[in-house]
Amino acid sequence: MARLHRAWAVAGVLGLPLALGGCDGGLIIGGLALAAGGGYVAAQERGVDGTATDFAIKTDIAKGFTSTDPRLQSGITTNVYQGRVLLTGRVATPELKARAVQIAGRTHDVRAVYDETELAPPEGVWDGAQDAWISARVRAEMVADPAIRSVNYTVDTENGSVFLIGSARSQAELDSATRIARYVPGVKRVVSYVDLRSGAPVAAGSMPPVAAPPPGQPSAAPRTPVEVQKL
Repeated sequence: MARLHRAWAVAGVLGLPLALGGCDGGLIIGGLALAAGGGYVAAQERGVDGTATDFAIKTDIAKGFTSTDPRLQSGITTNVYQGRVLLTGRVATPELKARAVQIAGRTHDVRAVYDETELAPPEGVWDGAQDAWISARVRAEMVADPAIRSVNYTVDTENGSVFLIGSARSQAELDSATRIARYVPGVKRVVSYVDLRSGAPVAAGSMPPVAAPPPGQPSAAPRTPVEVQKL
């Protein structure tokens, strides 16, 4: 929740559901559901029930973090999609890192835990603002691309690394999503935990084509690597 202020600041400028990623994402998902009669949530592949279950998982993990050590809640961002938990952020010690994974793994209805937390001091204000800008830019490009059903993707950026989790309708759609992230200035790497709609994991080592950059972006291929995780 420590990064709530920066997420709201950027989201307010762009008018986008930026906080679908990040520790405040569940709160804004809930608000969108109420404001739009649940239409936004229902449009996702996981549906209303799936979103509610993921929100409950996220909430209980947050409670577990807070009751164990407040530094877990302030330093770690939790994203949940169809029972798959992605942990990002920074913690001070290996013990805290291990404890976070343990808490998440023991939470009800959790199918998998992906630990991407770093052992590092808390991020500075400038780093946090830059990460928020990157997430907002990736989200905006995805929303603008008619080939991508952006509601099925959660975007989180930590220290220049963009993490994607969600569901893709096809490999081509996922390629487009990762390509967008690769061209955003300041992105150091893209890590995908997105699975295909069929439920089959995306093949490890898959690299999206880079011949056609998004409109307005340089034509040269970016150097940003894409790490597609085996689910």
